[in-house]
Amino acid sequence: MNPVHLLRALTAGFAAALLATAPARGQTLDKVSFGTNWVAEAEHGGFFQAVADGTYKQYGLDVTVVPGGPNVNNRILLTAGRIDFFMAANTLMSFDAVANNVPVVAVAAMFQKDPQVMLTHPESKVAKIQDLKPLMLFVSKEGMTSYFQWLKTEFGFSEKNVRPYNFNPQPFIASARSAMQGYVTSEPFAVEKAAGFKPGVLLLADYGFDAYSTLIETRRELIEKKPDLVQRFVDASIIGWYNYLYGDNAAANALIKKLNPEMTDELLAYSVSKMKEYGIVDSGDALRKGIGAMSDDRFTSFFDKMVRAGVVRSDLDYRNAYTLRFINKGVGLELRPKK
Repeated sequence: MNPVHLLRALTAGFAAALLATAPARGQTLDKVSFGTNWVAEAEHGGFFQAVADGTYKQYGLDVTVVPGGPNVNNRILLTAGRIDFFMAANTLMSFDAVANNVPVVAVAAMFQKDPQVMLTHPESKVAKIQDLKPLMLFVSKEGMTSYFQWLKTEFGFSEKNVRPYNFNPQPFIASARSAMQGYVTSEPFAVEKAAGFKPGVLLLADYGFDAYSTLIETRRELIEKKPDLVQRFVDASIIGWYNYLYGDNAAANALIKKLNPEMTDELLAYSVSKMKEYGIVDSGDALRKGIGAMSDDRFTSFFDKMVRAGVVRSDLDYRNAYTLRFINKGVGLELRPKK
C-alpha cells in the first residue's frame, strides 16, 4: 500500500473509532428524566453541569432534570415509571426500598461521604464527637430515626438532651451550650450569615457514619431492558461532577439559579468549596475508581451499623439495594487536576 492510501486508511479507521464512541450529528437522542430530592442547589451541581455543557448529549441523552422540593416526591414518580432516574439522599433509602419491596436499585453514589454534620458554638470548645453529649442537641425527626440511633449505640448518646430541629437555626444561635444538625455545604454558611460567627463543624462521616449519599437510583426493569442507557447516564453524570468541581461551572450555576431564584452565587461557591474541602464527592474509593464508586464492603459496614442501631432488620437482603455493574471503571479520572 502506498503512503497516500495508508494515510487514508489510518484516517478512516480513526474516524470510525470516533463515531463508535460519540453520537453522530443528527442522531436521535434518548429522552431521559432525572428527579432530584430537593430544589436546585450546588449539591446537585454535577447533574446540571452535564446538562449545561452538553455532556449528556455527547452520550446520546436528552436529559430533563426534575427538581424536588417540600411538596414533590420524585421517588414515587420513579417507581410509577414517570421518571427514569432518581437522586436518593443516602444508603438508608436504598435499604428501605428493599424492606418495602420497591423495585429500585442504586447504580452509583455521587457522594462518598454523607454531608450530615453537627454544628457547635466556638466557645463550647467541642473537639470531637463525644464532646457533644452534654449539650442540648437540635435534631430533626428524620435524624432521630437514622443517624442519632447510631450515635446512641456507637457513642452512648442520650435522647434526654434532644430538642426538635425544625430547620430554623435561631434556637441553636441563642444557646451557646447547644449543637445543631445540618449539611456541611449549607447550614454553617447560614449560621455565619445570621449570627456573625463561624460554627464548629463535626462531619459524622469522619466518625464512622459511612453511608453513601446522593445515589443514582433507577428501576430494576430499566437495568434489565436498557443497560446501555443506564451506563451512559451514569458515565455522563460522573463526567458532569468532575467538570462541576474542577472546571468552569458557570453555566450549571446559572441553570441552578434559574430553577431556584433564591440561590446566590456566594452560597454556590461556598457549597462547592466545602464539597472539595471535606472530600464529599471525590475521596475514598473514588480516588482510584472514579466518582460514583461503591463497594460491597462499604454497604456491609453501614448495614451492620444500622442493624446494631435498630434502624434496619438483620434479615434484610441489603445486597438487593444496589449493583456495582455500572461504576468503579475509572470514568473521568483524567479530569481531576494533577496535584
